[in-house]
Amino acid sequence: IVTRSPAMLAIFRYLEAIAASRRPVLISGETGTGKELIARAIHTVSGLSGEFVAENVAGLDDNVFADTLFGHRKGAFTTADQAREGLIARAAHGTLFLDEIGDLSETSQIKLLRLLQEGNYYPLGADRPRRSEARVVVATHRDIPEMVREGKFRRDLYFRLRTHHLQLPALRQRPEDLPLLMETFVERAAMDLGKAPPAIPTSLFSLLRHYPFPGNVRELEDMVFDAVARHRQGPLLLESFQEIMALEEIPGEGPQVELGELLGSESLPTLKEAETLLIQEALRRADGHQGNAARLLGITRQALNKRLLRERRG
Repeated sequence: IVTRSPAMLAIFRYLEAIAASRRPVLISGETGTGKELIARAIHTVSGLSGEFVAENVAGLDDNVFADTLFGHRKGAFTTADQAREGLIARAAHGTLFLDEIGDLSETSQIKLLRLLQEGNYYPLGADRPRRSEARVVVATHRDIPEMVREGKFRRDLYFRLRTHHLQLPALRQRPEDLPLLMETFVERAAMDLGKAPPAIPTSLFSLLRHYPFPGNVRELEDMVFDAVARHRQGPLLLESFQEIMALEEIPGEGPQVELGELLGSESLPTLKEAETLLIQEALRRADGHQGNAARLLGITRQALNKRLLRERRG
């Protein structure tokens, strides 16, 4: 986990504090924020002797969910020609990580709740319970409290899961990590592709600082890999990043600027004043890089240059 973010370092300290606990852990965060990496870190810091076993439960119906977790005895159903061990047994004395827990049906939620409450489970077709020896860590990108309010997630299961709760910050909330992550991903991509790692232009950082990264760290890694794959010579080019970023923009929506705030009063500016203020703010945010400023304004660099020349001429 590559970071210098104070928010992430606080999470590391929390992981150390709960390492000895065997209670469930709930990891919340947007897609691509590294929830499985944090789950693996919990397992490592805990010093458990068993395996780390991960499963994405999104899309599993009730029967498949039960069979996946609990396993089955031979003859439990028509196609059960031999016994199969479930993930709980595989994760004995280790960690069972269930991703996308917010997608579970109510019936599957009840099965998981019973497992956590009683510590026992029945493989399908078995008449004797088995003891669970796995620590359970779950993750979701969904707003579970909101789902509880809407009746889509069981309140008792939520309270059981959130004994220890981590909320991972989005990449846009940890901009200080961009240089570290960029260097790491450029070196990793170059190694995978058998290339020398290209230099990273400083203008790229000013471009990325104003991008919301809906796919978070995973999206940045994919962006970098694509850019390194297309690189031929010189510093890393901005074009491949700009193309991907343009796909995430909503047509017709430009930067959200509070004009009253920029003017320091409640009076409305003229259109010319507003244009000047917008250009100045875009250049400030882009650290003077005209290409990045033009992107923030939703215009071409040539159009921005024309406006700047017009302003200089009065």
